[in-house]
Amino acid sequence: MDCAYDLAATYAENFQRGPRLSSPPNVSVTPANERVEFLGIPVNSRLGIAAGLLLNAKWIEGYADRGWDLLTYKTVRSSARDCYPPPNWAFVNADAGEGPVYATDDLPDDPADISSAVCFGMPSMSPEFWREDIARAKTVLHDGQLLIVSVVASPEAGWSAEQVADDYAQCAAWAAEAGADVIEANYSCPNVCSAEGQVYCDASFSEMVTQTIRSAIGVTPLLLKIGVFPDSEKQRAFLHAVADNASGITLVNGIAREVRHADGQPVFGDDYVKAGVMGRIIHEPCVTAVREARAVIDSEKLPLALAAVGGVSGAADFEDFIGAGADVVMCGSSPMYLPDLAVEIKHSS
Repeated sequence: MDCAYDLAATYAENFQRGPRLSSPPNVSVTPANERVEFLGIPVNSRLGIAAGLLLNAKWIEGYADRGWDLLTYKTVRSSARDCYPPPNWAFVNADAGEGPVYATDDLPDDPADISSAVCFGMPSMSPEFWREDIARAKTVLHDGQLLIVSVVASPEAGWSAEQVADDYAQCAAWAAEAGADVIEANYSCPNVCSAEGQVYCDASFSEMVTQTIRSAIGVTPLLLKIGVFPDSEKQRAFLHAVADNASGITLVNGIAREVRHADGQPVFGDDYVKAGVMGRIIHEPCVTAVREARAVIDSEKLPLALAAVGGVSGAADFEDFIGAGADVVMCGSSPMYLPDLAVEIKHSS
């Protein structure tokens, strides 16, 4: 199976080379009167790519040319951060439980049934690089496409909550100045154990960070990327805490499980036994999470849009999320091995 991201190469090699893609399909232009709106911005479709795969402007351009209309620039930081050691991406066999998943080279006949695990650690180039590169990425978009930039704080030992919030806000302000149409603050990462990986679990902390980001970016739309909540009350508390300053929520940012080889050894090393699982196995729980969030937003009249992520590899998966109340649908891992999925879903809808 052809993959746009070379699993045998390092992160740096994939970053420099760009995606391995064949000639793009014939992508028709959407008439202006057939466009939809997301966060008040007219766009060609409700389809996009979540933070992760689009490493830089080269990757943005490759997928913009293939009809993906909501493109998320991979998470950036206020200082350079190396990627975790390879491997960083593995295909896995997984069931619907909470136990380990196991790496495999024996992929299903239908790529739509693939599940993956990733462990990158939210690497970032320096702000000097990514601020210029975001400006480049903006120039390669087609009419009716939108650039989202994912940002995260990089807390150091001893930082206060206010310092974490200020670091988020600095990154967000730089990204907005560089040309981002939308800022996405990453409040959840399944394979980062420091403070920035679990912001969403603390409603008060989330409220403060969101307020600080809003003050820094003015009217630029702001999404918050979150994980699965342990119970409905924590979800409700979070949504109420951020509703005054956020424009929408992106969920779900993978599901953390142990990732092992058949002999029990951890795929990503002893320091990262748990990692983010994506693809087919997480689709149903992610649809449930979106449905639950939509119920709270609607019943309590919160002004929040929903961007859904989780196991979308076909038109039926897309419709699952739209039916659950998502405003847009973002694909995480599937565009890596199904780069023309956006065109296929558009033609099926």
